[in-house]
Amino acid sequence: MAEERAAMEESLLGKEIVSKAMSKDIYMKEMKKICYLAGPMVAIGLSQYLLQTVSIIIVGHLGELYLSSAALSISFATVTGFSFLVGMSCGLETICGQAYGAKQYQRIGMQTYTAIFSLILVCLPLSFIWINIENILVFTGQDPLIAHEAGRFTIWLLPALFAYAILQPLVKYFQIQSLLTPMLLSSCVTLVVHIPLCWALVFKTGLNNIGGAIAMSISIWLNVIFLALYMRYSSLCAKTRAPISMELFQGIWEFLRFAIPSAVMVCLEWWSYELMVLLSGLLPNPQLETSVLSVCHNTIGTLFMIPFGISAAASTRVSNELGAGNPFEARVVVLGDMSLAVIEAGIVSGTLFACRHVYGYVFSNDKEVFDYVTVMAPLVSISVILDSIQGVLTGICCCRTVNQNYANIILMLLHLRQACDHPLSLATVLKIMELQGGQIRLCYDRDN
Repeated sequence: MAEERAAMEESLLGKEIVSKAMSKDIYMKEMKKICYLAGPMVAIGLSQYLLQTVSIIIVGHLGELYLSSAALSISFATVTGFSFLVGMSCGLETICGQAYGAKQYQRIGMQTYTAIFSLILVCLPLSFIWINIENILVFTGQDPLIAHEAGRFTIWLLPALFAYAILQPLVKYFQIQSLLTPMLLSSCVTLVVHIPLCWALVFKTGLNNIGGAIAMSISIWLNVIFLALYMRYSSLCAKTRAPISMELFQGIWEFLRFAIPSAVMVCLEWWSYELMVLLSGLLPNPQLETSVLSVCHNTIGTLFMIPFGISAAASTRVSNELGAGNPFEARVVVLGDMSLAVIEAGIVSGTLFACRHVYGYVFSNDKEVFDYVTVMAPLVSISVILDSIQGVLTGICCCRTVNQNYANIILMLLHLRQACDHPLSLATVLKIMELQGGQIRLCYDRDN
């Protein structure tokens, strides 16, 4: 009896060792897959987000008024437009990701068309809001001069809104199939074109800050054209390229079932940051305060593209594995992505803190703006750490199934709590800035 028990324990121990070894091998293989997918997605995300950041940097060198108005305009455009489109397009990650895992390739192309059509319809009421942005900002108490310039900037961003409605579903279409090379080349070429184009329109044509908005619109449409042509003519897209038909209208309700919860989660997260920039315009010195908050916000937003790329890779891999009926591999994907998120957060936040005395000058030549940015840098570094972990978790949770309604509710409540926390954070930060403002201004006066 004792010998049989010992043999059984030895057998179980051997199976446990083999299981652990297999798990380790699977983990390392999955880490390679995630890095292969996340690396290009990070580059793509950075290239696309830098269109906005480069425009603010170039416009910011015109002065505080143009920097603050451009930042206010882009924040308002994000709150009332871009966040909806990005969030709704995330619904494709679940639908098309599982369809790809189940080898239902034609469904991917048809759902992409459905998403594009749905998002273009959403743009119609949003564009009406954008046209009246100046009146809305003045009504909410913003400085009239800043509101006027922000209104002019936003109107010239209208073409970018409709381009975004096409771009985001196309990005998901390529991402789900792991066709990263066309997206990487398209976004990088667009960024390379955008930098000199924006500089020329701002400084050489007399358009000033309006040139930054026009450059953004042209660049985003250029990206759309590149991806659409690749989708239409590349042989790699042949199996998922469905003919446009009336069937795209039949998938609208299914798309909205996933798109609306995704949009709510993304909007609550994005709004909490953008509202900080909008609220800063209500302060006694709105040009300075909005400029400082916009620099910090754009720094956080640019660096967030790294965990956003990791979360996109997680969403794609988890959806593929669940669609193929592999729940164990899906758990390994989650573990690998969280490991990458922790490593990335430590490296990026540490580098940012070490460069806190330098990076402010990238956005503005104004020394007072630079001094305030230096004060805010430690808080920005902490935010980068928390954003990295939270961003990857959000991407993983977006790979839900229809029956996971409780997960949706929990995520929405968490993002709602975050949206309530950020105004409190803003009040705390601005109080710190107010207390340190006298000392900063004293140093500024001494230097001049």
